[in-house]
Amino acid sequence: MQQPDQKTILNYSKLPKANADSITLAHVVTIVLGITAGIAVLMVVIGGFRYITAHGDPGATAQARQSIIYAVVGLIITMAAYAIVSFVVRGVA
Repeated sequence: MQQPDQKTILNYSKLPKANADSITLAHVVTIVLGITAGIAVLMVVIGGFRYITAHGDPGATAQARQSIIYAVVGLIITMAAYAIVSFVVRGVA
């Protein structure tokens, strides 16, 4: 029995083609990462407000501190992702 060749199995001509170039991709990534960074900053503010209004309750202050830490870690990851994407887009363009 004969095996079909690669061109018969994977017919790439029928796949949809994207018209996005690296500049469009960079704009989309910038918008998405900007929204993500905005959410992280908002979470830091909410965590700070929860910390202030905890009135010394150890459980509430621990929860508020954890939310601030997670938001800052998310912000750092977002900034690292932006740096990596910017580096890759500049290399492709």
